[in-house]
Amino acid sequence: MTLEELRSKALFQNTIDTWIMLCEEKNAEWFLPENYKKFISHLFQNGLKLQKFPLCIKESGGMYQRGRDKTQFAETLAQSTDPNAAAYTIKLSDSTIKIIRQFSSAAA
Repeated sequence: MTLEELRSKALFQNTIDTWIMLCEEKNAEWFLPENYKKFISHLFQNGLKLQKFPLCIKESGGMYQRGRDKTQFAETLAQSTDPNAAAYTIKLSDSTIKIIRQFSSAAA
């Protein structure tokens, strides 16, 4: 699935699902909490408006690529006090998707 396909489901998405779709597009591993934190930092550094998203971990689940469990990933993030480990709501406009796609975990 692409970010545009994710947007077609709902204009506003949570950053964990957005992160997973970005990684799917780039054929990259999404299950690394440190890279997710770098991604959130990238979004903030580019001035995107993010609102804290009260993600219910038990309802966020589902198996994704390579058999990874999104619930387990969210639980790992929830144990951190780093604001970049939180889930946020993001509006997937064309300009936001462009900024999202500019993210590279190697450059962060």
